[in-house]
Amino acid sequence: MQKLKLTNDFVFKKLFGQKGNESILKNLLEVVLKIKIDKIEVKAEVELEKNKIEDKTGVLDIVAVADNNTTIDIEMQMQNQYNMRERSLYYWAGLYYTGLQKAEEYSENKKAITINIVNFDIFKEGPYHEKAEIRRVYKNLKLTDKLEMHFIQLPKFLKEENEKQDPELWNWLTFICNKDEKGVKKAMETNKEIAKANKELEYLTGDEEVQRVAFLREKYEKDYNTNISGAKKEGEKLAKIEIAKEMLKQGIDVKMIEKITKLTMEEIEKISEDI
Repeated sequence: MQKLKLTNDFVFKKLFGQKGNESILKNLLEVVLKIKIDKIEVKAEVELEKNKIEDKTGVLDIVAVADNNTTIDIEMQMQNQYNMRERSLYYWAGLYYTGLQKAEEYSENKKAITINIVNFDIFKEGPYHEKAEIRRVYKNLKLTDKLEMHFIQLPKFLKEENEKQDPELWNWLTFICNKDEKGVKKAMETNKEIAKANKELEYLTGDEEVQRVAFLREKYEKDYNTNISGAKKEGEKLAKIEIAKEMLKQGIDVKMIEKITKLTMEEIEKISEDI
């Protein structure tokens, strides 16, 4: 039986958000954020609005409270919907807004952090792990230390060859991506929490219900990408037809239209008949 993929957002949430796996999540967060965490509490599925939101935008994957003073949202995103920066800011704003209890001073609000592990590149330039903050225009001074947004771009990581830059994060991402058998084995030998996560992943792989839902999630993603690709091709074809119509109206030679639009001669003749 093929082991489940941690890049599947359902499997990722099932492993890291499961009660009893707090030490695994705690270690991953310490490695990503470069902080020491003494105590961590994993919250159940958190919605940012009172009414039920079917769209994933309003429902957070995993929310953890570290040392009772920092709220952290961890997201695994498989497909690029070209809104990750805005979504991350929305998640952060929701965490920060709901972190202030009644009668508390603004200064008592918990620090809010979002961690986005994505299976696509958000930024063309820069490293695979980036941290974003709010800063003043004046001398680029930090405005507050109560906001952090982290973006971990897995395709960039898979191309990276410098393991020494951040060996602890390298081990975790090697395991999450299943980068190579030798690297995964080394990661498990180096970090006991990664070894523990591997055992949990093997257990989840043997669960038929988890397998079924994970398969459906991957099928949905593939169908979504296929539909997007099909819609894009259809849009490109319609655009070529419109260009061909205009060129025909202007009396441009059909061979030139064929060369420019890449439409077939039969398609151009059909367009000519239609107009």
